[in-house]
Formats: sequence, structure tokens, C-alpha cells
Amino acid sequence: MSVFDDPAFFGEVWADLYDEGVDLDPAPAVEFLAETAGGGRVLELAIGTGRVGVPLAARGVHVEGVEGSRKMVAKMRAKPGGEHIPVTIGDMADVPVEGPYRLVFLVYNTLFNILDPDRQALLFANVARVLSDDGAFVVECYVPDPSRFDQGRGAGKGRVEALEVTEDSATIEVYSFDAAAQRFLSQKITFGADGVRLRPHAERFCRPEEMDTMAEQAGLVLSERYQDWGRAPFGPHSAGHVSVYRPAPAPREQSGGSA
Repeated sequence: MSVFDDPAFFGEVWADLYDEGVDLDPAPAVEFLAETAGGGRVLELAIGTGRVGVPLAARGVHVEGVEGSRKMVAKMRAKPGGEHIPVTIGDMADVPVEGPYRLVFLVYNTLFNILDPDRQALLFANVARVLSDDGAFVVECYVPDPSRFDQGRGAGKGRVEALEVTEDSATIEVYSFDAAAQRFLSQKITFGADGVRLRPHAERFCRPEEMDTMAEQAGLVLSERYQDWGRAPFGPHSAGHVSVYRPAPAPREQSGGSA
């Protein structure tokens, strides 16, 4: 089993600098999610350091979380209000909690941290299990850009980016792409006076249409899709999407008749 299959792995590697690396204002997401929750019970998958969950709870929303990494949860607990959010430690694909929830959400491309497409589909199925009949599953992801990847020429193509260079250290990020598997592996490497530090990361990316198929197989249907949390229209050139899935309506019973 790869270390990337361990639900705790990402958080254990990245928790100490996660908030520094995610320079995003959570306010638009919080506004969108609070409105979607409608006062009901809410679950955040991969709640992490509480970047979104903590300010959402501060709005009076009943937020619970699932998180694989105890280090991430410790970071959240250190934030004002973070100590009051119930969190279940476990694999987000298993959704190891009991519903029903009015809203389940998964933000910032975290669906792609699951590297097995079958387990990505399992996550949708397990979300459907804990959603209320009037509930919503909200997912935020980037739209994969083929120009960044391998263009189908086999595994191993990649690139190197210089992130930071100072008088006593240098940080680079190295990527290897596998277009056929829809995966990339990256290493953030820091060379310094005290040695070399590696921070690996891997993703299995997919397009919105593939997510829609996973949702349909789980009994969910796409209700809304936007380019961002501000509800800008989603289009063919959108770099990201916020997708809202809801339980499929029950089929109507057809009344019988006599000839």
C-alpha cells in the first residue's frame, strides 16, 4: 500500500505549514455554505485546520468534521472556536459518521487526494447515505488543464518550479504527471543549512463530468454548478468549479388503469 493511501498522511506531512500555504479568504465559501445549510446539521469532510469549518461554525452553523490527521485537528483546536467542533478521526471516503446531514461539503480540491477512482466513487456513495432527503453535497475542485499534464505520452513527464531562494536555502517543487492514470506526484524540496526536507503530495484529478457520473451512480444529481463561491457562471474556460449535488427525486408511481 502506498503511503498516500493512508488518510492521515497528507495532514501529518503538511499540518505545520498548511495555513501558510493556503492563502485564500474563506469568507465567500462560508457565505455560500451557510446559505446552503439552511440552519441544518453540517459535515465537513477533511476539515483539516478548520480554515472553513471554524468561521462557518462562528456563524451559528452546527458543524461537525471528519479528518484523517490528528495533527491537523490539533491545529484547528488551537483556533478560537475550533475546540468546540466535533471531529471523527477516519478516512473521508468512508464517511464514518451517522446522518442525516442537511449539508456535506468537501473543499479545495481535496477529493483529488483520494488516488483510487473506486474510492472517490465510494465517497459519493457514502455521502448519499448520510444526506437528508433535502440535503446537499458541495464539492470545490479545479478543472484539470491538459496543458499542464502529459498529453497522453505515457507516465513520467514532469516539470520543476523554483518556489523560494534565499541566501541560505532554496525550495523547489518537482512534478511527475501520468495523464493516463489522471495522477500527479509532487515533491516540495527545501535545501538548507540543516539538510534537506521533503514534502510529498499526490492527486488523482478528474473532470466535472466524471464527478457527475460518480454522483449519479450514488443516487445524487447535479443541482447547481458555479465557477466560484460567488456563483459566477461556470463555462468552458472556467478554471475551477463549485458543484452542488442533491438526492435524486424518487420516481413517481404510475397509476394503473383498466382497459
